[in-house]
Amino acid sequence: MEGFVALACGLIIGLGALGACIGIGLMGGKVVEASARQPELMDKLQTKMFLLAGLIDAAFIIGTAVALWFATSNPFKG
Repeated sequence: MEGFVALACGLIIGLGALGACIGIGLMGGKVVEASARQPELMDKLQTKMFLLAGLIDAAFIIGTAVALWFATSNPFKG
């Protein structure tokens, strides 16, 4: 059973990192496109981008914390 917990923790952290990286990459690309179209909105877009990047990273960090919690307090240890 300990192997399944380690596998689950790896999947939680790995898929969370993959999702966060893809999300931030897509968002960054769209912000660059939008600021190229309307340079006068660049300050507002940059502020919103950093706010959203923090929220995306927060979801990944929470997932990592849950995975580490499962890894250290495994109820299946005998």
